[in-house]
Amino acid sequence: MAGGADAFDGIEPWRTLPQTLRGTQHVPLPAGDTAAAPADTLKALYPALAACWKAPEGLSRFERVEITARLSLRRDGSVIGMPQITFAKTPFANTPGDTRARDILIRATRDAIARCTPVRVTPALGGAIAGRPLALRFIYDGPRGQGI
Repeated sequence: MAGGADAFDGIEPWRTLPQTLRGTQHVPLPAGDTAAAPADTLKALYPALAACWKAPEGLSRFERVEITARLSLRRDGSVIGMPQITFAKTPFANTPGDTRARDILIRATRDAIARCTPVRVTPALGGAIAGRPLALRFIYDGPRGQGI
């Protein structure tokens, strides 16, 4: 019965595509919020990847921007390929033809990931995440979100 409901019966779970590991991080991180030790959990990995994120020039005055990058890491914490942007919400998102803010945000996010990698991970975490897709959502709340 090709293509039917039973088409995937008998496939071992380890042969299916890996689930995406998801995390959300408010940025920029307060000074001293990143650990000096290698990340040994996903909870420690996400801030380590977000530690280099800075509000891009031209967007720092806006209230809120969000961007999600999808990437994979090797066992040693280095990035495999180019991080893909799967979502970006900028102040001018509803302005037809104006992609400048989105382009600035994408460049800042990819640059931050490049600066923070290879991220220091323990051998156990490196083995667990190697090659698996990570979706990391960065949220910047603007000056008001930082108490300004």
